[in-house]
Order: sequence, then C-alpha cells, then structure tokens
Amino acid sequence: MFLLWYVLGIAAYAAFRTLPGCLYTVSPDQRAVKTRFGAAEILPMVAESPDIAPPIDPSLTNEERERYSYPQVRVIGPGGPYFKLPWETVHRVSVATHAVDLSWDPSKRQDTIEAVTKDNLTTGVNGQIRYRISENNLYPYLFGVKS
Repeated sequence: MFLLWYVLGIAAYAAFRTLPGCLYTVSPDQRAVKTRFGAAEILPMVAESPDIAPPIDPSLTNEERERYSYPQVRVIGPGGPYFKLPWETVHRVSVATHAVDLSWDPSKRQDTIEAVTKDNLTTGVNGQIRYRISENNLYPYLFGVKS
C-alpha cells in the first residue's frame, strides 16, 4: 500500500510540475511556430493554394527563385491557451511594424549619417526603416536568417 501511494505521489508531483509549463498563449500582435525536437511542422507545398505557397516575384531569375524558396510552416495565430508537450518549443514572433533608425551604428553614437555630395558639400541624412515580419515567411525569419 505504501508503494502505491508513493508512486501516485510521484505521478501527481510530476503532473503539477509539467502541466503548467505545457500551456501557452499568443498575444494579438504575435504569431507562433511550434517545433518538436527542434524541427518545425512543414506544410505541403501546393501551387494552387495561395495561402500555403506565397507568390514569387516573376521578375526574379531562376537562381534568385531557388534562393528564396523556403518551406511553409504551420503558424499559430493569436489566442489560447494552447497545449504543448514538454519536448516542444514555441517560437513567438512579433508581427507589428518595427522601426529601425537609419543612422544606427553599434560602434559609435550618432544622430545623422554624414555624406559628401559630388560638389563637395557635406550633408546629414537621418531617417528610419520600417519593416514588418510576414506570416508567410516565418521559416526563413526564424531558421534561415542568422543576423
């Protein structure tokens, strides 16, 4: 009888320690990709379905098309709570519009970039680049781009 209660106690302890870590939510400005042992769930490439295979720019050469052919992953939309197993990892990505200062340089502090024109005038340039992560290209963003 003692052994039965011991095993049940260990099982209850394991359940209370692992089950709260298996629930997750995705906020409205995020999308998520779930990986199992480090591999994402890849969707089949179907040419007739525009929501699975993103359109490729027709002006690209064949070499450029091969470079930009990435598999599509299953994207988890906002909501929850969702369930994941302990060996699965959830990668959340913010799909809100981000702004990066054009004059940002990690090696020095500056507000503008100085440029010299053809008539030897020095002018300052500043601004920002705005970008947004596409839901159709989460695989290259998460697993293909190094920096």
